[in-house]
Amino acid sequence: MSLLVIGGTGTLGRQIVLQALTKGYQVRCLVRNFRKAAFLKEWGVELVYGDLSRPETIPPCLKGITAVIDASTSRANELDSLKKVDWDGKLCLIDAAKTAKVKRFIFFSAQNAEQFNNIPLLKLKNGIEAKLQQSGIPYTIFRLTGFYQGLIEQYAIPILENLPIWVTNENTYISYMDTQDIAKFCLKALQITETENQTFFLSGSKAWVSSEIINLCEQLTDQKAKVQRVPLFILKFVSGFFGFFEWGQNISDRLAFAEILSTENNFSKSTFELYKTFKIDPSEIIQLDDYFLEYFIRLLKRLRDINFEDVQKQKNLVI
Repeated sequence: MSLLVIGGTGTLGRQIVLQALTKGYQVRCLVRNFRKAAFLKEWGVELVYGDLSRPETIPPCLKGITAVIDASTSRANELDSLKKVDWDGKLCLIDAAKTAKVKRFIFFSAQNAEQFNNIPLLKLKNGIEAKLQQSGIPYTIFRLTGFYQGLIEQYAIPILENLPIWVTNENTYISYMDTQDIAKFCLKALQITETENQTFFLSGSKAWVSSEIINLCEQLTDQKAKVQRVPLFILKFVSGFFGFFEWGQNISDRLAFAEILSTENNFSKSTFELYKTFKIDPSEIIQLDDYFLEYFIRLLKRLRDINFEDVQKQKNLVI
């Protein structure tokens, strides 16, 4: 089976690519910048030029492709290209995939997307879901929560650098996931017929509130967090566009994420059925505390290596 991955250089996309290659899939990535995607070529990926903002570049990328995996999304600072890429470009991608008679189209959307039409990115994602469902292409849609990787910037780094952590005053439980596990579900979908023409709310096996994540980071770093709380209602006045899949630098963008996830959802009630459908043992899923522990162990090792290098340089200077 040959795969075309869009967004292969991103946090989620590169995990999908890596696991697909490990499983023996032929992987092609649509890229705009070959230099930035050079690491994918080193892994064994076929790189083809394609730009969702230039529709004429899309059809040639689909020649000989069995399945399309769209793991791309606009970021908060790409407002000008939002409609051109996340709407017009993705409509062209769906049309090209239909013409190419691909066997599966996997699309990553966002939790509660249909409830936030006031947020342009979510409105477009919800619209693309509908277009894909109407296209006649066998599809699988994954609605995601947050990534573990994003929590490093949100919680771990501010604590390490003695910076404030901005949170809401709501105790919202969120089932974050590691992108490695999301990639695992994605590739499993290609092998399981029952996942065709289905939408899945993808979540981790345990939900966390902000205070629990902060406490975990404090224990692992042996440092106290500076927590700044913002009432949730203030978010109603925050600009309604943000980088969903990777936390943006702007604090208001990060807090807007909490509003989306604070809306009641039902995916946690069907977690057992989800894992059963995908034939994945919940014990295989990476837990957040284990992820943070590994991160801090690797970080401390890196700091020790840097200190060792500094000591060696000083010794050499003395000599």
